[in-house]
Amino acid sequence: MNDRAAYIRFFEVPFDSNMNRTKNRPLVRGQISPLLAVCFAACCGIPGIALLALGVNPLTGALGAFNIFLYTCCYTPLKRMSIANTWVGAVVGAIPPVMGWTAATGSLDAGALLLGGILYSWQFPHFNALSWGLREDYSRGGYCMMSVTHPGLCRRVALRHCLALIGLSTVAPVLNITTWTFPIISLPINLYISYLGFRFYRDADRSSSRKLFFCSLWHLPMLLLVMFTCKKSVLEKEDKGDLPRGSHEMAMEIRLP
Repeated sequence: MNDRAAYIRFFEVPFDSNMNRTKNRPLVRGQISPLLAVCFAACCGIPGIALLALGVNPLTGALGAFNIFLYTCCYTPLKRMSIANTWVGAVVGAIPPVMGWTAATGSLDAGALLLGGILYSWQFPHFNALSWGLREDYSRGGYCMMSVTHPGLCRRVALRHCLALIGLSTVAPVLNITTWTFPIISLPINLYISYLGFRFYRDADRSSSRKLFFCSLWHLPMLLLVMFTCKKSVLEKEDKGDLPRGSHEMAMEIRLP
């Protein structure tokens, strides 16, 4: 994360200086040099990818390298070109939990995609609500955000992905990732964020956007905690014959004291 942040701060110094939210960043104020920022990013990114590839597994390392590329070479320039940057940024935010899954299992299976999907959808009510209150800032900085150029779409997309969280939670037990208690227990918090998403869509004001944004801050950790609590154990999957090929050895290791 630090390497990506350093890269983006380096590229966006001229634009950040026009925004109240970012004008006091160290690079903008000249407290650190651009060369130092780039060196710091390289010193974090290159060894980080190597550690993931050699110390964890090559798949996780490849995902980390791809995410840095996506963030620096696609998402960052798109922020000044197209509202598509929000969708690309959501993919960037969804990849780290997928990397956690691949680090633990060594595979890019349904569980990894479901976890990434939850993070992907959650980011739209989170960011769209946040950006609604920063429209003037983004406009001054020259950033192409939905809240600035397509305000109606901004609200619709936020509501759409609030509802998508209900669907994704329901899919978890179908994919044998969690028990059926997960969609039931998570339904109240998913319905609540969907209600706030509807209020944001209907009212289109700062008050409704703030409520949706602050709800998103506790909604995600709560949803993931419930998901973790309701997950199916490896031994339970093995007893039912649901383990993928190659996972029997892992289950045997878990049994060992």
